[in-house]
Amino acid sequence: MKVLKFGGTSMGSASAIRQVQAIVKSQSEPVVVVVSAVGGITDRLVLAANTAVRGEDYQNIIEEVVKKHATIAQELFEDNGQADLHSSCQDVWQELRQVLKGVYLTRELSTKSYDTIVGVGERLSSVFLSQLIDGAKLFDSRRFIMTEANGKGHHVKYNETMQAIGELKFSLSKVNVFPGFIAANADGENTTLGRGGSDYSAALLAAGLEAKALEIWTDVDGFMSADPRVIKRAYCIEHLSYAEAMELSHFGAKVIYPPTIIPALQKQIPIKVKNTFNASARGTLIDDQKDEQQRVKGLSSIKDVALLTLQGNGMIGITGISMRMFSALASHNINIILISQASSESSISVVLANEDVEVARLALIKEFDKEIARREINGVSIDKDMAVVAIVGEGMKHAPGVSGKLFSDIGRNGINIYAIAQGASELNISFVIHARDLRKCLNVVHESFFLSAYQAIHLYLVGVGTVGKNLLQKITRQSERLLKTEHLSIRLAGLANSKQMIFNDRGLELESALEVLQEASPGTIDQFVEQIIANNHSNSVFVDCTASALVAEKYQRLLENNVSVVTANKIAGSSSYARYEQLKKTARQKGVKYLFETNVGAGLPIINTINGMVQSGDRILQLEAVLSGTLNYIVNNVSADRPLSEVVLEAKELGYSEPDPRIDLKGTDVLRKLLILARESEYALEEQHVEIKPFVPAEYFTDEAVEGFLERLKAYDATFEAMRAEADAKGKVIRYAASLKEGRARVGFIEVDAHHPFYNLADSNNKVILRSDYYYEHPMEIKGYGAGADVTAAGVFADIIKVVNL
Repeated sequence: MKVLKFGGTSMGSASAIRQVQAIVKSQSEPVVVVVSAVGGITDRLVLAANTAVRGEDYQNIIEEVVKKHATIAQELFEDNGQADLHSSCQDVWQELRQVLKGVYLTRELSTKSYDTIVGVGERLSSVFLSQLIDGAKLFDSRRFIMTEANGKGHHVKYNETMQAIGELKFSLSKVNVFPGFIAANADGENTTLGRGGSDYSAALLAAGLEAKALEIWTDVDGFMSADPRVIKRAYCIEHLSYAEAMELSHFGAKVIYPPTIIPALQKQIPIKVKNTFNASARGTLIDDQKDEQQRVKGLSSIKDVALLTLQGNGMIGITGISMRMFSALASHNINIILISQASSESSISVVLANEDVEVARLALIKEFDKEIARREINGVSIDKDMAVVAIVGEGMKHAPGVSGKLFSDIGRNGINIYAIAQGASELNISFVIHARDLRKCLNVVHESFFLSAYQAIHLYLVGVGTVGKNLLQKITRQSERLLKTEHLSIRLAGLANSKQMIFNDRGLELESALEVLQEASPGTIDQFVEQIIANNHSNSVFVDCTASALVAEKYQRLLENNVSVVTANKIAGSSSYARYEQLKKTARQKGVKYLFETNVGAGLPIINTINGMVQSGDRILQLEAVLSGTLNYIVNNVSADRPLSEVVLEAKELGYSEPDPRIDLKGTDVLRKLLILARESEYALEEQHVEIKPFVPAEYFTDEAVEGFLERLKAYDATFEAMRAEADAKGKVIRYAASLKEGRARVGFIEVDAHHPFYNLADSNNKVILRSDYYYEHPMEIKGYGAGADVTAAGVFADIIKVVNL
């Protein structure tokens, strides 16, 4: 004997009911079939009852219910069958109309009347299915499932129910149909088992009949690792223990009504959750077997709750405070979802449904009025708009580090935890967060415990010039490899230029993102940043491929809101030391990344190397560097035949220089890079501490257009050539270099001979020489291309990967 339960969606239409019929007919053994009401009908009946008690017209609601059933009947049955069905259902319709009329006239809705009204759906759907399946036998669940009043609802009288169901064994046929949800009390009055009670009906029948299995047929493939409406990468859990399933059901997983598991557990009846509309899917098996290999099986959540806290120093060491608190709440039939108490006993926090908060507050104020008056208790504080998240798994027992990893990952994403509860069984860790953080939190936890096949980062890119475009191309080329080898999914969640912006939570198409941006709505950098913060995605990374001071000003706000920042923009790192230090400090405090490797050597690992040296206890004593690939390209290509102005124009056209070469020629770029390197080497330098000589004299830098500047620069060609020729005559070459020695910083021209490491520095290469306590006689040297959009984009991409610690 097997018990099969079909939910409201499974009974929601004629085609769905035909699918139920096929599943039932495919069973080889005798079956008990328990059905819910046709999908949506119970809600309409509740509305009709509430409308009637207000003295308003409920007739149109009932006509909707009648019409929906009539439509299904017409599609399921031939004319003769419809007549038989109509006759079988006539008493149900008549009773429904009589009860509603009584409610309407008296303006009273008793529990008995309410249960009679809302239980009509199951009585009708069971008639439909029993007449559709040849040889099926229909039973009235109210004859076998006994209840008694219990607070706001009804409690099953278990022993009497088991005895009544047990006596059914010898009167069953091959297919036996029962309406779920409905029951009766000792006086024979209609009662119900609460919303979701059809699952419970099926479990009681399975236990009483000692069935070999209980199957819950619904519209999902089984228990999911998380809510698939929130976590797109949620997957079906193939196996759960009874305890795991009960915990997940209690904390918001709607697959099974929580009390369902208890009768099955007591009789050790395995439960299988299956999808009516995907019958071939394996589903979820629930039994007494424990799988401790996977520490966390799933996570669940409850919304629309509030955190209520009773606090005061007068509670410390006082016996009976907890008892009085819970008794006061119980006397008002208030269900407590979660309890958290400080070890000092100075506070007790409970989570309640939002609808119960005000009643609970007044009950506790009344209970503790004397202590509040004496200021031994501060009163009752309430945090509304909260959510409870629970991670569940038998494998968490005695496994160190689960809580540490959980709360570390949550904190790094800027999610505040208000209360925590964990039982000694270590099966469930529950915590309270603000409802606005729920989606982000679920994504973080799902990825943290490898419940998802992939880890996702949400990228927000501002700046689509040559570096930005190259970066998008690299992400496009590498995304498939990262997905396969590193299980990393990079989602371009937002894109902006100086005038427009676009967003897509699920990720913009990389190949077409730039085209879409051209037609996007106008937007400012302030709007772009605020939208990133409002999106509140896990693993959010802001990428700055601009040279804008306005964009750099937004880093602090982003970091404060737990958004990592990766930037090729040097302005923030080379501004005031206080601002630089504040950005670094905020990133540390928030547990996010502030990365700017490309600020100095494009794709060269200069900052990363210095960080490693400093962190290992080394001390940078001297630094000498050619830091501008643009300027090195210029000095390497100027000759007697090729004047300075011609080479500068060439560097601009090749993309080595800034669009306005004056930024490079002023020496500002090298100055900024030196400041950043010095600061990373733990020297608190400001711009005024650096002695700088520009590449081109200051009088050439006017406010005219770039073209005008390049024309005027021709006047300096001869002077520059004379400086180059003089060095050449001495067997030397000129280099535009930066140095830091004994705390003194300098930027300007130097002459080097063939023995110097900078002598053979060709083309646009950069080179950094580091002398430290560990590397003094034989200094550390880092050399490579230091200019160009391609290598800069590669460096930015490398920093993005560092954010997720691959």
